[in-house]
Amino acid sequence: METKIQHLGVAVNSLDDALNFWRDALGLTLQEVEVVADQGVRVAMLPIGESRIELLEATGAETPVGKFLAKRGPGIHHLCVEVEDLAAKLADLKARGIRLIDEEPRVGAGGALVAFVHPASTGGVLLELTQRGTGTH
Repeated sequence: METKIQHLGVAVNSLDDALNFWRDALGLTLQEVEVVADQGVRVAMLPIGESRIELLEATGAETPVGKFLAKRGPGIHHLCVEVEDLAAKLADLKARGIRLIDEEPRVGAGGALVAFVHPASTGGVLLELTQRGTGTH
């Protein structure tokens, strides 16, 4: 099954401040900014080649990204890999004893189907899986 890195998630204290670097200094184009309410995050997508940089600003201290920032500070939050069939991949991972945060796909930024794999099973990396062809990104 062919997969690719769909995006790299970067937790930031302020989207505006982060855009000063990623958009203004580095020259990436801001595709869009949206709020993913159920995850408590404002997201800015910046395409780079076939992938994207996803900037994540917490909408509150008790959100997943808010807790990440409080514990670790700004920086790489997760890696997102695109797969053909997300439900099948989750079933395969579960059968292999891989610890999942999401056992079923849910809707993420841009309306894409997503699910997260726990860092305890990936060598310390929060891994997001997304299904190819879903969402607007």
